[in-house]
Amino acid sequence: MDRYGTGGGHGRLLNVIDVEATCWAGQPPPGAVSEVVEIGLAVVDLVARERVERHRVMVRPARSRVSAFCTELTGITQAEADAGMSFADACDTLVRLHGAAVRPWASWGDYDRHQFVRQCAADGVPYPFGRLDRTRPHQRQSGLRRRPRTAQAARHGAGPRPRRAAAGGAAPPGRGRRLEHREVGAGARRAGRLARALTAAPPPRRDRC
Repeated sequence: MDRYGTGGGHGRLLNVIDVEATCWAGQPPPGAVSEVVEIGLAVVDLVARERVERHRVMVRPARSRVSAFCTELTGITQAEADAGMSFADACDTLVRLHGAAVRPWASWGDYDRHQFVRQCAADGVPYPFGRLDRTRPHQRQSGLRRRPRTAQAARHGAGPRPRRAAAGGAAPPGRGRRLEHREVGAGARRAGRLARALTAAPPPRRDRC
């Protein structure tokens, strides 16, 4: 559980989500479908304008495998994915431990939402998220996102091959806990970057009724 509990934080907390999913350089193998293998989550305190938490949830795919292309793109291996939890358990974890059903959330564009909608429908799993915060200026695709290397990468929602983060240590004040080397994934890093961008951006304008 993140240290802020599962409540909505009275509008103060925002979950930032970024997922990695199985992908291929061309068409998927027969019978395979793109499935979530990593969920990166950062928690932003909108009042203090700080990223206060960062988490990584590994997910075990049931109808696909991590291709060499996917490993090159994301850094995730089949062994890492095999050690993850089921998609149903991952969605339950988001709700129970990170307040996903009550906190507003944001992501890099609509890829993450569509991936969850598709996979939840296919697996018969309840959709874990509540309100999508569309007032955040970087919720949509923005210049902060690097250009994908291939059309497959664009569909996948991933940027160029990520560099491995440095070993963990104490984070600077207001930046949340830095994850240890083995915990850091592409999704967790991108969620953290978007969280930092949101804390640096001006508060969204809210027109008066």
